[in-house]
Amino acid sequence: MHFVMKHIWIAIVKLFGWKFILPDKTKRPEVMRCVFVEAPHTAVSDFLVGIAYMWELGTPGHIFIKKEFFRWPIGGLLRRFGCVSIDRGNPKNGLVERAVQGFADNREFSVIITPEGTRKPVRRWKRGFWEIAKRAQVPIVPVYIDFSKKEMGLFDTMSLSDSMDDDMLRLRQLYRKEMAKRPAQFIEVSDLGAVQK
Repeated sequence: MHFVMKHIWIAIVKLFGWKFILPDKTKRPEVMRCVFVEAPHTAVSDFLVGIAYMWELGTPGHIFIKKEFFRWPIGGLLRRFGCVSIDRGNPKNGLVERAVQGFADNREFSVIITPEGTRKPVRRWKRGFWEIAKRAQVPIVPVYIDFSKKEMGLFDTMSLSDSMDDDMLRLRQLYRKEMAKRPAQFIEVSDLGAVQK
């Protein structure tokens, strides 16, 4: 049943004109064990398109979503499709530990995170995804969602350095506001004035 529902949703998203740029997994095996970072995130539709892309990509992805979405009637459905509830207001929500344990317990495992952490404009991205990748010793695979082209795909895989600030800057430089559903709600590195690290 889940398989059928997933393919129905993928077909619906494509009917709205979306194009998915999918990698050859024999050439990019890391997509089966990584931290996916998806941006820009300015609308709920980012999730609706993004989940279709990840399903077609066929990765064992676990999507971290704020707990407020896990209400009846959709909460149970979200869990069945690999979504994980998190309490964004609690800095001790255990997100990093849960994800790292998932990598330790599974040969194929991935998590999908929107580093902005909200659909509102933010100057500072959340850092948990970097900590997960560093502690689990897995790469970061940046995912883009481009509403100007109705296209989703992957940037080159990032191996982490010892500097979170440098890696965060490299990552943020990949994304542009014209990609966003609501460009005014996305803050590029160039918008920050003095470069934020």
